[in-house]
Amino acid sequence: MPLSLGVNILFGKSKRAISRILVVEDEPLTAFDNEQRLERLGYVVVGTRDNYEDARRDMEFETVDLVLADIQLAGEKSGIDVARVASDKGIPVLFATGNPPEECRSFALGSLVKPYTDRQLKDAIAAIDALVGGRRFKAVKGLKLYVTP
Repeated sequence: MPLSLGVNILFGKSKRAISRILVVEDEPLTAFDNEQRLERLGYVVVGTRDNYEDARRDMEFETVDLVLADIQLAGEKSGIDVARVASDKGIPVLFATGNPPEECRSFALGSLVKPYTDRQLKDAIAAIDALVGGRRFKAVKGLKLYVTP
């Protein structure tokens, strides 16, 4: 048995279901902060986009495990349009937004309410990861889930 497998079994750690994240955010400072936060946490940021077309293209040509999206984006289409595409491709979506509209429920696993801390972002993604992987997780302040665990 490889050492890492034994350690994971011994300490109850499991492999992440989410490792590659697409950030879709039109506010440059928030987008940059999210990218830096995610990379520090060990995630691969496959792209940081501010509009629907670029995000759609990334989902077409990149392996994406999670879309972290704001609702308001540059251009005519919104984060909900991005979430529709992601949902059709089986890619989980976590909205990061100040005031998520009710229709978010149809296309995302949850919403993290802005503003949020590094810890809240980390815990929210861990909760989505656990949800996708069928594992238990703790409640996260500011995270509203749209599916029942």
